[in-house]
Amino acid sequence: MPAFQVRLPNDLADQALDGRLILLLSKDDSEEPRFQLSDGPETQLAFGMDVENWQPGSQLAFNSDTPGYPLKSLAEVPPGDYQVQILLHKYETFNRSDGHTVKLPMDRGEGQQWNKAPGNLLSTPQKLTIESGQNYELAFDRTIPAIVPPEDTEWIKHIKIKSELLSEFWGRDMYLGAHVLLPQGWAEHPDVKYPLAIMHGHFPADFGGWRTEPADTTQPCEYSERFQMDCYNHVVQQEEYDFYKAWTGPDFPRVLAIEIQHATPYYDDSYAVNSENLGPYGDAITYELIPYIEAQFRGIGEGWSRFMYGGSTGGWEAIAAQVLYPDDYGTCYAACPDPIDFRAFCLTNIYEDKNAYYLESDYKRTEVPGHRDYLGNVQSTLREMNQRELVLGTRGRSGQQWDIWEAVYSPVGDDGYPQRIWDKETGEINPEVAAHWRENFDIAYIMKRDWAELGPKLKGKIHLYCGDMDNYYLNNAVYLAEEILEETSQPYYDGEVDYGDRAEHCWNGDHTQPNAISRLRYHRMFIPKWVEEDLVKQAPVGADLSSWRY
Repeated sequence: MPAFQVRLPNDLADQALDGRLILLLSKDDSEEPRFQLSDGPETQLAFGMDVENWQPGSQLAFNSDTPGYPLKSLAEVPPGDYQVQILLHKYETFNRSDGHTVKLPMDRGEGQQWNKAPGNLLSTPQKLTIESGQNYELAFDRTIPAIVPPEDTEWIKHIKIKSELLSEFWGRDMYLGAHVLLPQGWAEHPDVKYPLAIMHGHFPADFGGWRTEPADTTQPCEYSERFQMDCYNHVVQQEEYDFYKAWTGPDFPRVLAIEIQHATPYYDDSYAVNSENLGPYGDAITYELIPYIEAQFRGIGEGWSRFMYGGSTGGWEAIAAQVLYPDDYGTCYAACPDPIDFRAFCLTNIYEDKNAYYLESDYKRTEVPGHRDYLGNVQSTLREMNQRELVLGTRGRSGQQWDIWEAVYSPVGDDGYPQRIWDKETGEINPEVAAHWRENFDIAYIMKRDWAELGPKLKGKIHLYCGDMDNYYLNNAVYLAEEILEETSQPYYDGEVDYGDRAEHCWNGDHTQPNAISRLRYHRMFIPKWVEEDLVKQAPVGADLSSWRY
């Protein structure tokens, strides 16, 4: 098998470093290997190891035992020509208020992306002929540069505040941010206070879906493999420009719209709830960030005047925050939400299944799928997806999907890191951790358990949308949640659950357009729907429903 020696140059480190050292091998030279790791069959190779107190000028070695993805170890790498690259994802030390000291990657403005994080060390890819028994020496030659933050415009303002709640938990200054889209006429109506539209989702570099210029059709066309659509980049830009025209036109509701930045040391966002491992992000967003925005930009500042919407992670956040903070938000539109009933945690029932990776029987062992297309063709299995995460980071530090679910939902382990819902290598489920998940974050279960108290506060506020061929099988949990909601009484939930026929991730309730288009129209769809159908219903008697309707 080949062996790789990696040197930490003195000129790239002035102190000992901690982090995850990743070796990347690729047969595809169309882009850097660090951008070619995926769950699907097109993935290239990666191998990872933890490093602590790595001294500048010294070397570390990858050997036959170094774990990999999708190959199990370096010993399985076939001889041949490869593009080779190394990357160090840096960790920092956090002395948390719960008494635990942990080493994690701090977000540095990129939205917690291991292959793009400013300050990470990197090597320029080089072509090597890999042969068994050979030794290869590699060294970093550059540092990923800092992210340039977006500038304020006439329409979009950017804010960043220190969160006292999060800073206390993490033992260092922690910040929340947001991109604020101002309504037409905001400056000309200084006495008007506005309702607030909150879009949840993954880390937004700027306010998404917005463009003040027509599509630039001089740019080369880019084909969308997912949607099998040519020139999809032109389509995206045109949709963004159409939203700008609608927002500034005469008929669009005059509201404030925001997208939140709340990247954590575990992921590109916090899931907008309080968590043993992440801290009080739910409280920080609801009681620090939202009131600050409303004070700065003249929001009405009452629960009925706020609504939340989003898809996938954002869909889960929208309904979770609505259920856990029922008085502080007026309505939620949750599209293709991450599993909201853990009896269908994608294709795993964490309460009854004993193993997440395999369907066990007396005579065969079948792997559980992890991702499919709209026809049901499987591109990856659950085991493979978790294997990739384990290569990118141990102890829940990969910055990827399955690890963040554990970081949000699990209790803290004795080592200060999230307890595993299942063994990352074998798939064996921990029933004690599953019980903690149910009582604290199984949204469907919580609604059923607490409906006597929650029902009067949630009536008319829950709206769910999902394609029945969601790529991650998220529709299964929506089916179960719908059964619970339909059984409610005193009061009946009086909301909405809708499914898209053969629609993939992330269908949002639009039966008139293909997913390739409707996924680009969240703001244009949900903001008018909220104002026209739900805001008046949730407003108390005497509420101002006219001054912002100019």
